[in-house]
Amino acid sequence: MFTGLVEAIGTVREVRETGEVFRLSVECSRIAPELILGQSVAVSGACLSVVALRGGVFDVEMMPETVARTRFPSLTRGSLVNLERAMKLDGRLDGHLVLGHVDGTATLEKLWGSARTKEARFRASRGSKDMMRYIVTKGSVAVDGVSLTVIDAGSESFSVGLIPTTLEGCTLGRLKPGEVVNVETDIVGKYVERLLGSAGSGPKSPRSSGKLTLEEMCELGYR
Repeated sequence: MFTGLVEAIGTVREVRETGEVFRLSVECSRIAPELILGQSVAVSGACLSVVALRGGVFDVEMMPETVARTRFPSLTRGSLVNLERAMKLDGRLDGHLVLGHVDGTATLEKLWGSARTKEARFRASRGSKDMMRYIVTKGSVAVDGVSLTVIDAGSESFSVGLIPTTLEGCTLGRLKPGEVVNVETDIVGKYVERLLGSAGSGPKSPRSSGKLTLEEMCELGYR
């Protein structure tokens, strides 16, 4: 579990693909010396396990599902990634609940604003548009592992605001239009949808459309 508050920026030193295993070597002198084998680290929003340590460099591995859901196939030597270690149970949740389970990717369409604050608009990539139903205005979203508040959301795109600390402390301030980011939507919306869908699928309330109707809401106690 993570908070979406980036601790440091790492630099990719090596990308290796062996069969079904995709392996990254990341250099970060700030957090690498404090890591232990098997520990979870969010690498640009994806929860990955540390499998090797070499001073200021650590290695992580991922399976095909992770590779397919993320922008990682485009990483090369020198690419920058956001890093966050797993949260402590006795710590404050200053961002929002981030699992590190990337839903899909989006492309930066536009980055605009003043010298200190900016607004960014992202468009869901082909194959990732289904995730847009979980992104709502004033809700939370993790973009490359950064917890952000949604300014507005449409059927295929959404915008977020970037304060000076965010622009300076992570990779988002360096993005150029056309570049791709990892996106994780708020887990709360997914559970609500699943639970309400299950509640409305009994024999007295057949669900053929997959959508919750007004009648079903009344049956669930909403008036």
